[in-house]
Amino acid sequence: MRILLVEDDPTVRSYVSKGLKEAGHNVDETENGKDGLFLAVSESYDVIILDRMLPGGIDGLRILETLRSQKNKTPVLILSALADVDERVSGLKAGGDDYVTKPFSFSELLARVEALTRRGQNDNPQTTRLIIGDLELDLLAREVKREGKRIDLQPREFRLLEFLARHAGQVITRTMLLEKVWDYHFDPQTNVIDVHVSRLRQKVDKPFAHTMIHTVRNAGYILRAPDEET
Repeated sequence: MRILLVEDDPTVRSYVSKGLKEAGHNVDETENGKDGLFLAVSESYDVIILDRMLPGGIDGLRILETLRSQKNKTPVLILSALADVDERVSGLKAGGDDYVTKPFSFSELLARVEALTRRGQNDNPQTTRLIIGDLELDLLAREVKREGKRIDLQPREFRLLEFLARHAGQVITRTMLLEKVWDYHFDPQTNVIDVHVSRLRQKVDKPFAHTMIHTVRNAGYILRAPDEET
């Protein structure tokens, strides 16, 4: 996931940027409104984290209003020390998708960022085929091929792989998998995910030269094409 971070406080900016990168995301960062606006309108991002109060003559709300006036629908999470209800309301009315006040927990910030990207991203019901590198999923026939070779999956394995494929390149947490693949809205404290991921790897990765399903320590899993391995 590609994220733009616009934050003038160097401590906060470094803290958030470091955490996002450790979670597997690509981050562009800037400290002022002028550069933030330029990047926001000229580049393509999955999410923008935007401070309300910025130097450079352009504040966060102006950036947000400019984006929305240009029909730019990139999800924007507003990050601000302005915690009053009226301030939060004005930020959301200007086009913000979420509002987090300082001080904040990074784990909550990360969860909110990832929740924003799940709202409709790669979940187009019209999509019938997903292709990531040499992996191909036919969503209508419920068939999987890699390097042109058919892979037989159980229904739950297919759902798991489909969810990973729809969010290829993103870190997928256990909570996300429990909610989207198992329909659990709580952690049943079992190893069900580990078991299914292990079985999926035996079929999708083991017979081939390159691994696609990776474990992200203390975070979850990520599916990426072989040519994207680092």
